Amino acid sequence: MSRVARLGAFIFVTLAILATGVFIIGSKEYLFHSTYKLKAQFDNVAGLANGADVQVGGVHSGTVQSIELPHKPGDKVTVLMNLDRATHEIIKQDSIASIETEGMLGNQFIAISFGSAGQAEVIDGQTIKSQSPLVMADMLKKASGILDNSQQALQDAALATAHLNSVSAKIDSGQGTIGALVNDKQLYSNLEQTTLTLHDTMTQAQAGVTDFQENMEALKHNFLLSGYFKKRGYEDSAELAANRIGGLPQAAPAKAFTWSPKQLFDNRDSAKLKNQKSLNSGGDYLANNPFGFAVIVVSAGTEGDSQKDLELTEARAMVVRQYLVENFGFDDSQLKTLGIGKQTGSAADAEEGTIQLLIFPAGTEVPADKSAPVKSSSLTDEGRPVQVTTAVTQKP
Repeated sequence: MSRVARLGAFIFVTLAILATGVFIIGSKEYLFHSTYKLKAQFDNVAGLANGADVQVGGVHSGTVQSIELPHKPGDKVTVLMNLDRATHEIIKQDSIASIETEGMLGNQFIAISFGSAGQAEVIDGQTIKSQSPLVMADMLKKASGILDNSQQALQDAALATAHLNSVSAKIDSGQGTIGALVNDKQLYSNLEQTTLTLHDTMTQAQAGVTDFQENMEALKHNFLLSGYFKKRGYEDSAELAANRIGGLPQAAPAKAFTWSPKQLFDNRDSAKLKNQKSLNSGGDYLANNPFGFAVIVVSAGTEGDSQKDLELTEARAMVVRQYLVENFGFDDSQLKTLGIGKQTGSAADAEEGTIQLLIFPAGTEVPADKSAPVKSSSLTDEGRPVQVTTAVTQKP
């Protein structure tokens, strides 16, 4: 190959690399997309930088164009975002911008929530609502306060132990009736040793409980183990009973929506949602129609452990409720959950279970007694008969 040919090839490859770099950078900065701008204001941007990601529904949909400091004390920091025009259909007037962190110590980015159906679309250049970021310094202050309380508790325990030692000394010297009865040197030595051992045990137990709680909380957010909670679909099992009711009312629902577990969840043993948009028909109805109350009823198939299936159905009902509450505008106190574990019924339903959104008219009483048995109800979903059969679970 001649010199001229080699020089031409070198120039061609260099131009190709330059063009590829321009295309990649331009795509990231949305230079080749139709975009629009939105603003959000925060008291503290918590390390957010120009060029940071803007995510809508967990998908990279824009970038932070600029961050402007306030003109006077008391004002807020303004963040200007450049967003892909495709997000204009799902970002509404009630959408909220928040500053999130990738893992525990990752980069900061802005997350924008979906708007509610029926809300007006945002306007180019509009300032949307925002949520203050969680600052690590505030968390450390709270941890310090907890540590101070623990130290005070240990001091109180040490004082009680000192009083106990004083009483033991008086008994050993023969003071009082008890001292006269048990004035034995060997017995005193054993009692003193027991007291010291008890004090050490209390100290270790309190430290162990504190360490365990801190470690469990840290594990929930550790990037190495966060996949477990993401796969499971939720973090705190204590939240499962927050909106649970004990059964269904006698009245027939005004409207019912039914989904199969395969439509909404990753696999049989998971409460992690997929295809969330399948729930939008039920969410739109809740947001645009008056009703008394609604309940998400979830059942499992006939296979598997009964206790695990009960917890799984409660978790699935909770995550479905969270999605509807976060993405549609209605009074969330009207939406309840009911996980019923295994379901008996038709062969198809019994294999995998069902997820139902039952909507009852105004005036229907919400069952409050969690020990009350649940009746079977014949419901209708878009004109098709749906059989709901629930079981009473006895708590030990």
